[in-house]
Amino acid sequence: MALRRGGGGGGALGLLLLLLSAACLIPPSAQVRRLARCPATCSCTKESIICVGSSWVPRIVPGDISSLSLVNGTFSEIKDRMFSHLPSLQLLLLNSNSFTVIRDDAFAGLFHLEYLSLANNHIKALPRDVFSDLDSLIELDLRGNKFECDCKAKWLYLWLKMTNSTVSDVLCIGPPEYQEKKLNDVTSFDYECTTTDFVVHQTLPYQSVSVDTFNSKNDVFVAIAQPSMENCMVLEWDHIEMNFRSYDNITGQSIVGCKAILIDDQVFVVVAQLFGGSHIYKYDESWTKFVKFQDIEVSRISKPNDIELFQIEDEMFFVIADSSKAGLSTVYKWNSKGFYSYQSLHEWFRDTDAEFVDIDGKAHLILSSRSQVPIILQWNKSSKKFVPHSDIPNMEDVLAVKSFRMQNTLYLSLTRFIGDSRVMRWNSKQFVEVQALPSRGAMTLQPFSFKENHYLALGSDYTFSQIYQWDKEKQLFKKFKEIYVQAPRSFTAVSTDRRDFFFASSFKGKTKIFEHIVVDLSL
Repeated sequence: MALRRGGGGGGALGLLLLLLSAACLIPPSAQVRRLARCPATCSCTKESIICVGSSWVPRIVPGDISSLSLVNGTFSEIKDRMFSHLPSLQLLLLNSNSFTVIRDDAFAGLFHLEYLSLANNHIKALPRDVFSDLDSLIELDLRGNKFECDCKAKWLYLWLKMTNSTVSDVLCIGPPEYQEKKLNDVTSFDYECTTTDFVVHQTLPYQSVSVDTFNSKNDVFVAIAQPSMENCMVLEWDHIEMNFRSYDNITGQSIVGCKAILIDDQVFVVVAQLFGGSHIYKYDESWTKFVKFQDIEVSRISKPNDIELFQIEDEMFFVIADSSKAGLSTVYKWNSKGFYSYQSLHEWFRDTDAEFVDIDGKAHLILSSRSQVPIILQWNKSSKKFVPHSDIPNMEDVLAVKSFRMQNTLYLSLTRFIGDSRVMRWNSKQFVEVQALPSRGAMTLQPFSFKENHYLALGSDYTFSQIYQWDKEKQLFKKFKEIYVQAPRSFTAVSTDRRDFFFASSFKGKTKIFEHIVVDLSL
């Protein structure tokens, strides 16, 4: 019987196609393609398709297919949105194929999928969040695959910890330390899959020679000495703008140091000056600013170079290192009304730095000098004074000594302008050398730490400054990053709002604030 052709759609066949199209919500042209026969290697029903040894992926099928099995096929990869035309799938078996690659959006749109098997393939890695659309997933089979359990597997490691789906064991083929282990048994990827960096957060348009930080009433402050501008600038962390903003300004003459001292609920700032004597300022709540509290006699301190704050038992002290030829480095003590000169340490040595160190539970001061090796003074409990104890031999021309601890071990960093700076370790009897760092032109070698990351910042007047990071395995500092700061004079770590910063003062350029960030290598 001949079919009548008409303008509307081709008679009975056209009507049939239109009805099927309406039922399946796809255009008539697509329904023609849908009528292709089921391949010989497949078994097809209204609700399921099972293919063995085939590379055929059904593209045009009824919308109510709920089960698809492609077993022992020859697929080289699972492409993006490969099954998105089957939104009703509840079971997808892709066992024993030869694919090694699964694209990011391979399972996109399969919101009703409950069972997924990728067993016995050659999968070594899965793209991040490849299962993100599988809201209904109950069971996932990854048996027969061995994964590279490196940083790219970190997301899968975390997903396995959080998912409610039942997932087969995920075995590792590498790296060597995880070979034949289960991914779930890996302790953590935090160390291997993260690194750190320093990025410029804020640039302050002025020169500076020292930076000190202090906390008061849950706020973070920074005091910056600016000799050329004759200021001690106090900055406050702005919790809204997420920047350091101006809070107060202490004026003076050639200010070279600003050191904050917190006693009970009082905040003091020792302002060391090259001319006009040094002074102590106190924060006045009624004036909401720092006002002069006390003078430091000129006869004792004529060329201050460093201020070091320390506490012995319940008593508060600070020491000023004097670098003049007739200098008299002096210890000052708090007596509930003010600070008074407590002990003169020694004369004629042009001290450049003082560092308070606890060595085996005993209080010590290490004085650096241009005219002798660093000397170590020990606190005498009977006389309650510092007395000479020892020195650090063969370390002439040390500008500064800084102490720090790593894993309960005491270390020193010794800065030298000419020759190599040193890192030394206390071995219960003496300080022994750990590492020499080339440091021509260096004025500061500052240790600092953020959580478990330990650094040394080596500032140079002649080249880029270097940041070194501690290598736990080699037990040495290794070069980590170069930063450019003109004539750096100090480096100071400051933490606030769960963020870590690193101030770099500059004697000839702008003061820079770097942020210490953690970089996730698994992303």
